[in-house]
Amino acid sequence: MSLTAIILAAGRSTRMKSGRPKALHEVCGRPMLEYVLRACYGAGCERILMVVGHGKEAIVDYFGHDKRIHWIEQTEQLGHAAKMCESELRKHHGDVFVLAGDGPLIRAEVLKTLHEAHRADRAAASMATAVLDDPTGYGRVVRDANGEFLEIVEQLDATPDQRDIREVFPSYYCVRSEDLLFALAQLKNDNKKREFYLTDIYAHLRRADKNVVAIQAVTQEDVIGVNTRQQLAEVDAIMQERIQRQLRESGVTVVSGVNSYIEADVSVGTDTVIHPFTFIGRGTSIGPECTIGPFAVIPRESIVPEGTTVIRNVSEQAAV
Repeated sequence: MSLTAIILAAGRSTRMKSGRPKALHEVCGRPMLEYVLRACYGAGCERILMVVGHGKEAIVDYFGHDKRIHWIEQTEQLGHAAKMCESELRKHHGDVFVLAGDGPLIRAEVLKTLHEAHRADRAAASMATAVLDDPTGYGRVVRDANGEFLEIVEQLDATPDQRDIREVFPSYYCVRSEDLLFALAQLKNDNKKREFYLTDIYAHLRRADKNVVAIQAVTQEDVIGVNTRQQLAEVDAIMQERIQRQLRESGVTVVSGVNSYIEADVSVGTDTVIHPFTFIGRGTSIGPECTIGPFAVIPRESIVPEGTTVIRNVSEQAAV
């Protein structure tokens, strides 16, 4: 059975005070949207329904080479963006992820866990949830006395008791295509914001006696989406830590993490040492037993041979 993802990437950068589409703002040298796409492909997605709007030309220009992406333009703000995909969903029989394009901390392994639970429980719809110390602003996951899912309540519509719930829904959806079409048709905007909440599909499916599953699979740091420059900086710091941790685990010494910046898609050989005040650009390949820095700048897509020392951008090949 095939697996499709709907990625919602029509958002403006209003709160970021930017003319650039939000999904193209970079985290560690890579557009946010690219992280979401890689997570989907890593989880087994064969097709992407990409919903675009503001700045669509720039997004299509960047990702247009990817033939797995089917482009869907949201021309009007009527109903939820996922409804724009209904005609394409009717051609698809399988499971569907629905994800935000501004959540670059998403991991393929979380999506795999979600999909495996979805299939194992033969669910109509599943969700991955997170437990947060401070759930302010997120939809709360309401369960019954037996721990079974009841509904998701948005913060503005929540009662005081519901606002005390710390389990939240960070918009990781997995739904059978036919059940998603059924639930989308039921959406109404009878809430305080007069908006169509995609989260309501779960309550509609449950009322139709469909099996709905909620699994706690998302860490606190994975939840952060990007709406402001401050959130962009916070996400970038988390991604930088992930990049450096992966390098250390593969046999690379990063002497001072807070004083080094390494972009995405950098490969570094074992026993290489990266000294403080070093920048390494995206797509760079560094061989083993190199010394990088201090005060080194390695441009994007560079190749640094084995045994090289780079200090203040002066390269010195080690004697062989």
